[in-house]
Amino acid sequence: QVQLVESGGGLVQAGGSLRLSCAASGHTFSSYAMGWFRQAPGKEREFVAAISWGGGSTYYAGSLKGRFTISRDNGKNTVYLQMNSLKPEDTAVYYCAAERTNRIVITRREYTYWGQGTQVTVSS
Repeated sequence: QVQLVESGGGLVQAGGSLRLSCAASGHTFSSYAMGWFRQAPGKEREFVAAISWGGGSTYYAGSLKGRFTISRDNGKNTVYLQMNSLKPEDTAVYYCAAERTNRIVITRREYTYWGQGTQVTVSS
């Protein structure tokens, strides 16, 4: 089992940047595929980015590729989401998720473990 804690959210002006972190408990972090999702008020939780257990493969939602970058440091049990050129429509609660698999996982229902989320607000 793994517990996830997100941090790094906050209020930023449009065009700014934030880096989210997700710290995982446990000693087998490198066995987990990781993902980031987000949920805006009144909308369903949507996929943002995913990374394989070794970090060699990444995948992004098409509309976010080029602005967001997912990475991981298995030595620190942490996955990151670097967000650049932020827009007001990026405002949402951002969640990280983990699944013990050697595949990259991009669908919400495949993830077993979830963090509590961190709020990102982008002002215009």
